[in-house]
Amino acid sequence: MRGHEEGQSAMFSYVSPEQRVPTDHPLRPIRTMVDEALKQLSPRFDAMYARTGRPSIAPERLLRALLLQILYTIRSERMLVEQLDYNLLFRWFVGLSMDETVWDATTFTKNRDRLLESDVAQAFFERVLDQARYRCLLSNDHFTVDGTLINAWAGHKSFRKKGEPRKGPSDGDPGNPTVDFRGEKRSNETHESTTDPEARLARKKGKESALSYQGHVLMENRNGLVVRARLTQATGTAERETAVEMIAELKGNHRVTVGADKGYDTREFIDCLRELNATPHVACNTSGRSSAIDGRTVRHEGYTLSQRCRKRVEEIFGWMKTIGPMRQTRFRGRRRVDWMFVLSAAAYNLVRMRNLAMAT
Repeated sequence: MRGHEEGQSAMFSYVSPEQRVPTDHPLRPIRTMVDEALKQLSPRFDAMYARTGRPSIAPERLLRALLLQILYTIRSERMLVEQLDYNLLFRWFVGLSMDETVWDATTFTKNRDRLLESDVAQAFFERVLDQARYRCLLSNDHFTVDGTLINAWAGHKSFRKKGEPRKGPSDGDPGNPTVDFRGEKRSNETHESTTDPEARLARKKGKESALSYQGHVLMENRNGLVVRARLTQATGTAERETAVEMIAELKGNHRVTVGADKGYDTREFIDCLRELNATPHVACNTSGRSSAIDGRTVRHEGYTLSQRCRKRVEEIFGWMKTIGPMRQTRFRGRRRVDWMFVLSAAAYNLVRMRNLAMAT
């Protein structure tokens, strides 16, 4: 028998968002881990806000919403708020009831500086890492380091000579003026972006130059989880310098191994690793010069294993650029981009930990 379409929707609903979300939905284990991390951050949140005044949007909800933006590749915070208004799954994850009014998109803008000052992204990343450590998912002995370029929110037309007065558009188009820089030699020493002065002109081999930042991760080799994440200005030595800093932060005095690609095969970097009691499992760079890696390292089976495992680090960057917001940042200034880079690394760890739990 054919059913009839009812034009009038029910006035009341007695089903909660909790009941609507399937018990085996992949967001459920992530929500459990996120809630545990945010619970541990509650004292930090208390210190961020005044004791008196009008209550603000709970920082726990703001962070859950930003995680949804990363996990579901939502382009902007306005689109995120729009989704929160009608998407029942998103309401459940953030902690909004069926009838609760969603905040305005400018709430993220107003609270971003407060979250930046308290370094909430790094603290959340550490709490997620503690959960991985408690579940014995981390290796304490074998690591991989690598870096990637992240396109800045600035174009080539904004890359001008330092101190040069900004000229009006010659063609009457202030939004997209015609700029002729053919034949002009441009470098980071003489030029800077008027849109994002902290961005630097950089390129990967075989790629075109672009205003960029440099993202760095230190990965443990057992399950491919990120144990350190950092963002710096894009320079020729940033990858190796930041790698040494992250490795120096590892706890313990025991010997570790550090895998890396051939871009890290320099005498200075190898010597720094040995001083830190780390065995350099770096790919040999034999193009036009002698490698700093000798037979003492290459002959061991562990070197071959590290070279095989280090390729996993590209999966991290691939996820952060295709799913997360790190192919081209939406923020300006190193601190803001670094904040989102660290939060994206935490989101990657949450997904990876969920997948590992489902596989066992």
